Amino acid sequence: MTKNKRVNPEEYDEEYFERGISSGKSGYQDYHWMPERTIKFAHKIIKELNLREGDKILDYGCAKGFVTKAFRILDIDAWGCDISKYAIDNVDKEVKEYCSLMEDGKIPYNFKFKWIVAKDVFEHLSENQLEKVLRDAKEKAENIFVVVPLGDGKKYIVPQYEDDVTHVLREPREWWENKFESENWKVDRFSYLVNGMKDNWAHYEKGNGFFFLSKNNPLSK
Repeated sequence: MTKNKRVNPEEYDEEYFERGISSGKSGYQDYHWMPERTIKFAHKIIKELNLREGDKILDYGCAKGFVTKAFRILDIDAWGCDISKYAIDNVDKEVKEYCSLMEDGKIPYNFKFKWIVAKDVFEHLSENQLEKVLRDAKEKAENIFVVVPLGDGKKYIVPQYEDDVTHVLREPREWWENKFESENWKVDRFSYLVNGMKDNWAHYEKGNGFFFLSKNNPLSK
């Protein structure tokens, strides 16, 4: 798998979400709404990002919209987008009007967001696609919260992340920071661990990266 492998939307089909573990395609199996777990996760993000009631955020890579739904239950004006036609066609009915299909990774909304939340998404992109997404995001949001699995360029620190055949980027913290900053996103904060998020992998101390980004607009741009 190389950093230049382009994401193929057709890979994220029914098998990926419903039979991913049994088929060896992903870590998903019978992907469904789990209210207690998902609402708790959304609440943790709200606290970390200091969100207020009514703040507009984008769940980038929303799949079936479960995190989008959790945010809206908690009074956040959340919207979602995903490249998977299967996921969007089967999005939770309570947020169907708030979740849309993406084409070529572009955000399908004309309004702007306070935050984009991209959890376990960017590692699926090629390096070129990631750069395009970061440029597009600058037109749509003031901040991005990124959660990605970290690696050494060849393999992930958390071995189980290799089970998803659609993963492309296996890079260390420094690579991600340089990539964000090269696209004029300032890394305001970074952590390997955030309590309440991905706790099941916390024993791999540097297995995940949590990046809090804000727009950096040089006068020369």
